Amino acid sequence: GSLIEQLTTEKYECMVCCEVVRIVAPVWSCQNCYHVFHLNCIKKWARSPASQAEDGNSGWRCPACQNASTQVPKTYTCFCGKVHNPEWNRNEIPHSCGELCGKKRQCSDCPHLCNILCHPGPCPSCPAFVTKTCECGKTSHSVRCGQSTKIRCSNVCGNTLNCGKHNCTQVCHAGKCSPCQLTVQQVCYCGSNFKEVLCGTKEEFSDGFGNFSCQNTCGKKLNCGRHNCTQVCHPQPCQLCPRLPQVVYRCPCGQTPLSKLLELGCVERKICTDPIPSCGKTCGKPLACGSYELIHTCESLCHEGECRPCSRTSNIYCRCGFKKKVTAITFMCDKRCNKKRSCGRHKCNEVCCVDTEHKCSLVCGRKLNCGLHRCEEPCHRGSCQTCWQTSFDELTCYCGESVIYPPVPCGTQPPECKKTCTRPHDCDHPVYHSCHSEEKCPPCTYLTQKWCMGKHEVRECLIDEECKQPCTIPRLYCNHPCMAPCHPSSPCPTTSCCAKVGSQRELTGELWGSVIGRLQVCQRMTYLLIAAISIATKLTDLQLGDSVEISRLITKKEMKQARLQCDEECLALQRNRRLAEALEIDDNSDPFNIRSSGPKYSDLLKEDARKDLKFVSDIEKEMRMLVEAVNKGKHTKKSHCYPPMNRDHRRIIHELAQVYGIESVSYDNEPKRNVVITAVKGKSICPSNSLTSVLDKEMQSRPPPPIPHYKQADK
Repeated sequence: GSLIEQLTTEKYECMVCCEVVRIVAPVWSCQNCYHVFHLNCIKKWARSPASQAEDGNSGWRCPACQNASTQVPKTYTCFCGKVHNPEWNRNEIPHSCGELCGKKRQCSDCPHLCNILCHPGPCPSCPAFVTKTCECGKTSHSVRCGQSTKIRCSNVCGNTLNCGKHNCTQVCHAGKCSPCQLTVQQVCYCGSNFKEVLCGTKEEFSDGFGNFSCQNTCGKKLNCGRHNCTQVCHPQPCQLCPRLPQVVYRCPCGQTPLSKLLELGCVERKICTDPIPSCGKTCGKPLACGSYELIHTCESLCHEGECRPCSRTSNIYCRCGFKKKVTAITFMCDKRCNKKRSCGRHKCNEVCCVDTEHKCSLVCGRKLNCGLHRCEEPCHRGSCQTCWQTSFDELTCYCGESVIYPPVPCGTQPPECKKTCTRPHDCDHPVYHSCHSEEKCPPCTYLTQKWCMGKHEVRECLIDEECKQPCTIPRLYCNHPCMAPCHPSSPCPTTSCCAKVGSQRELTGELWGSVIGRLQVCQRMTYLLIAAISIATKLTDLQLGDSVEISRLITKKEMKQARLQCDEECLALQRNRRLAEALEIDDNSDPFNIRSSGPKYSDLLKEDARKDLKFVSDIEKEMRMLVEAVNKGKHTKKSHCYPPMNRDHRRIIHELAQVYGIESVSYDNEPKRNVVITAVKGKSICPSNSLTSVLDKEMQSRPPPPIPHYKQADK
């Protein structure tokens, strides 16, 4: 059903090209895992070296289930395989012929063919009813043909067990009967040892005297009645005595026949205990010592029994060839091999090593790319192979909207979901982040009325950090905000004010009126106010007739610091003032209608507004409403917080705020950085012409494009 729905809605993807399988595209379906691929994609995959089976002779592997196939698909057929190049019909399943499937079902003992229309995926279980016998064959029942469960009755099985002596006592069961659990006693071939085994175990090896070899010396009397058998416990009868006269034909060293020694006068042997005549020659049997080039032999005269140890010595190398010493037996040196093993990570460390390949026998044990399993291959060079484990369950995001369909390689991260997070949160504010696979949600970014300890600012929800915003308490002398970091339990520090204010004429009257009116730094004004206040405190001394040294109150350095330095703008204003005086133009007049022409918007601001006119229109509408509300209301200030936005939009807000006389400040870090604007009663104004209206007028004032002139022949 899932395959039919995805193929019909064109949401099924080919695993080779990762493209959507269209309803009219030729496809091929794997008969083992039923995945659907583009026909051309599966042809290219089957011919690629990456698709070949590991043994190289089993053909190519399916990209999904790795099932090997020998034949490469060549034609486009329906799912049941009866129709070539099936045509698409709106009322039928895509890539099907619309006829009965007729394929044999997966159940091997079902004789019925599939009776539904041509379809993708496996055939459903057979719905027919048949009569089946139970596992022991004593009863029969009517069940569905496609039923995979076995039928069992309540009777005892009673079949003969493997021993051939006892019967099965289990209730009706599947498969072969268990081996007989009764124990019997078995004896070894030589009769000296016994053991308990299950009935029927290795009884076929019994020779009538025993059932197993105890690996000890047989010790049975031989046929001579004088010697014992020296062979390991064996099932066959013991051999003849090796010292019988009819068995021994040569002297002990094997160089001379006994018949020749009898001619020389040796006594003929009658029984096995009679000594074997010696030829008197050197034994000459090869000893275990020596080397391939030099073989040591026994130097004793012809004798019975084992040869004596070798009396000679030789220079013998150890097996690795590192050391050599004079000895009669082989030996091993104590040198440990320092060569790297085949993995390149571990040393060989074998004593007297003779290995040439130095294969590492340790298990790799490094973590695979999935991070969950470890490499179980022998220790090797290079990177480990990718984790071969695969899940055939669907991998979904937390909310279940995004799905990765099987097979899913081990270590695959949950799919990215663009839906809003549905996890339970500590607060009841609106959720702005998307669905995620991490267990912990990011902090809430909804702005609430949560004040800092000093009651200076509004902080964000769920952030328990110390307030680092600037203090807004008015200063003592200039009434500007303190702007030092929030200090709830201590008074404002004595620092220089860095706020930009109006001219000195506006602040201190005519005392410093010679300076041109423009924006300057407030810290100089503050100092001058303090100096003026200090002089006023000394007036009482002057009234009593005492003299006051003013130079001690204000030093030359402080006077120089308090003096404002003129720049190019000051020079331009002075030049314009002299020109106005020469032309007898009043300062308050506006002959060119410059002041009443409305606000000036920069070309950059206009260009940005043309790109996003709706955004600028919404911003101006909000600013106008804010200015009107603060001018009509009781409060002296009123603020508005904009949602997080990019840097270009924030710049537009800052420039428009200057035109409207509104304070604008940016808070937080990217990507949650936002702008807060504050309108002040008496300072903030609504311009006569908004930016959007200015742009509309410019568009209307543009001349129409020229009409091209064509000649008569061009018509």
